[in-house]
Amino acid sequence: MHYALNPRTFFHSHYFHLGLRFAAGLIGVTLIALPLSDMNTAMTVCIGALCTALMDMPSPLRHKFNEMLASVLLCTGVTLVISLCGPYRWLLMPMMVAVSFFACMMVVYGKKSMPLQLAALFIMTMSMEHTMSARQAFAHTGLFLLGSVAYLGYAMALAWLLRHRIKQQVLAEALFELAAYIDIKADFYDTRFNLTEQFNRLVRHQSVLADRQQASRDLILRAHHNRKDAIVVQIHVCMLDLYELVLSTHTDYALLRAHLADSPVLKALHDLAYSAARDIESVGYAVTRKLASRQAIDYSAALASVERHIAQLEQQVAAGAPAQEALAVLRAQRNKFRALIRAIGELHVASQKAYDGTPFWVDADMQPFLSQQKYELQLMWSHLRRDSPVFRFALRVALAISAGLVVAESLPYAAHSYWIVLTIVIILKPSFAITRQRRADRIVGTVIGCVITALVLKFLPYTPVIIGVLILATVATPTFLYVRYRYAAIAVSVMILLQMHLVAPGNTNLVMERLVDTLIGAAVATLFSFVLPNWEFQSLPRLVRQVLEANLRYMESSFDLLQGKCRNDFRYRIDRKHLMDSLAALSAAMVRMLDEPASKQRAAEDINLFVVQNYLLVAHVAALRAILRRHVGELPATPVNALLAHSHAQVCQPLTRALAQQGGSTAAQADAQAAPSRQPAVPGDAVAWSGWPLVQRRIRLLQEDAEKIIVHSEAIRRNAQ
Repeated sequence: MHYALNPRTFFHSHYFHLGLRFAAGLIGVTLIALPLSDMNTAMTVCIGALCTALMDMPSPLRHKFNEMLASVLLCTGVTLVISLCGPYRWLLMPMMVAVSFFACMMVVYGKKSMPLQLAALFIMTMSMEHTMSARQAFAHTGLFLLGSVAYLGYAMALAWLLRHRIKQQVLAEALFELAAYIDIKADFYDTRFNLTEQFNRLVRHQSVLADRQQASRDLILRAHHNRKDAIVVQIHVCMLDLYELVLSTHTDYALLRAHLADSPVLKALHDLAYSAARDIESVGYAVTRKLASRQAIDYSAALASVERHIAQLEQQVAAGAPAQEALAVLRAQRNKFRALIRAIGELHVASQKAYDGTPFWVDADMQPFLSQQKYELQLMWSHLRRDSPVFRFALRVALAISAGLVVAESLPYAAHSYWIVLTIVIILKPSFAITRQRRADRIVGTVIGCVITALVLKFLPYTPVIIGVLILATVATPTFLYVRYRYAAIAVSVMILLQMHLVAPGNTNLVMERLVDTLIGAAVATLFSFVLPNWEFQSLPRLVRQVLEANLRYMESSFDLLQGKCRNDFRYRIDRKHLMDSLAALSAAMVRMLDEPASKQRAAEDINLFVVQNYLLVAHVAALRAILRRHVGELPATPVNALLAHSHAQVCQPLTRALAQQGGSTAAQADAQAAPSRQPAVPGDAVAWSGWPLVQRRIRLLQEDAEKIIVHSEAIRRNAQ
């Protein structure tokens, strides 16, 4: 379950607060305009506010202003153009197709442009029904602009007042997703769960976690000036350190299951991981409530159980039992969990302290950690080519809207063609998988919304009740828009139908007509989802290359850090972030591909194994770093560094070969090949240090998993052609 759907956290999440802001802004603008004008004028002002509200998302203040101002200007321009063309049907339809095309081309600017695209298409469909003179069109556009600017001012004032609160909520969401990530890792110790399936779940959740951590970085690291900000910065940094420790807890689960399947120690390890997840959640709960967090979970019983079993294994090994390797793995897990528990304790402490400054990397440039967004026209023009996925999507939507308009003109009843067009706009997405999911959610949501509206109008046709339900639907629409779209589809259907009833009461066919229009729009969208499609397998070679290039850079910075060549871990963190982002992109593409027709699926198993193997390299490096930190006082630097240098060469060679197979960057390949050649040879095994076997074992696993990447990379290249 998504944390925002849990009743315990729902009312403290930024999704619910977004719904409240959204509803208060729209209703407030409407109530101010209504006494000064008629209902139609107030609704025009309200729609202007609504289009701007679609861009009201958690963002740094400067970015938020730029994004919402872009919505105000673009949607006002679309309103004026479509309103002026309204009386001329021969001009209106081509103009709508052109607006649809260029609005969809904005997808090239990334995920943050999606609400802007939707806002432009939404106001286009809402403006197409009006037939007005040029003077009326300018007046109508002025009212729309008034509502847009009013909501912009309201949203920016509220965002400034709640800027610290929004940071807390976004940080808490990242903590909740980290807890969910640990829950998945806990089930690795449960023999009822298949290891391969668990790896699939873990890697898929990795993309969600990476997205939430990036949202936290973008808000928290851009501006932190006071003591309150210092607390969230420190919690954020502790969370990232904790995340690395979580990565380091990866081990040979198959070995543990083989030797300890009937032992209670696996349940103890599971309980430790599960308790750690609940402990992290408690920090998230405290952050959402603006409270200091206190550690309340007792790990002593589970740790004592692990210690008892280690003692038993030691006795068995002393008696000659073949469990030496299982004993080493179990000891390592005990040490990792102890470190994890200490790190969670530091997370609690970070929420309790008052800081004079914002402790982070001194004099470090945070820009590499933050999302970089540039809205340059040149980028859009560069995608005006047939092989561009964005161009094909824009053309697909334009053709679908053209077909929807033609179908609406031929319907026997008094259809509102804007509803059909709006359904097409909402359902058709760049990805076939997302389109299919949106279609199901839209149809089911509209049916349920129509039923709810019909019941309200039949059995509770009282204006106060209708307004009350309308307010609830207005709050629910943005609340669930990014959490569970089906719920949002229900709410928006209720909201629009009740608004139409209040504006024009007495239309008994309203609900049924909207349902039929939705089904028609869904059918048109489904048909055109196969026109100029962009199948996910076509992007696989590029995504695989990005992963390999990011992994080579990550290995370079990792081994430099492990060998003490770096003053701090700044570069290491940047390269780890880039690798995790590239893995998340490839994993998300694979998930979408599995929702496409079977004939369009390629190398799904190899992609999954490729992602897992790259993820394992990150886990092995994190484990190596934890081992070296744990033994820092007794570390024999010379032989350890020689072993690490040799391992660097052994790991980079297969990654370089895999990248060469994919036709990757020659610069990245040259750097990877040149660096290992300067390293010394591997030392012998006779090193008097207790951590030596652990380092050797982890390096052996690192090299073995690096070699496996070549096999899966080549399989993906062959099957994706």
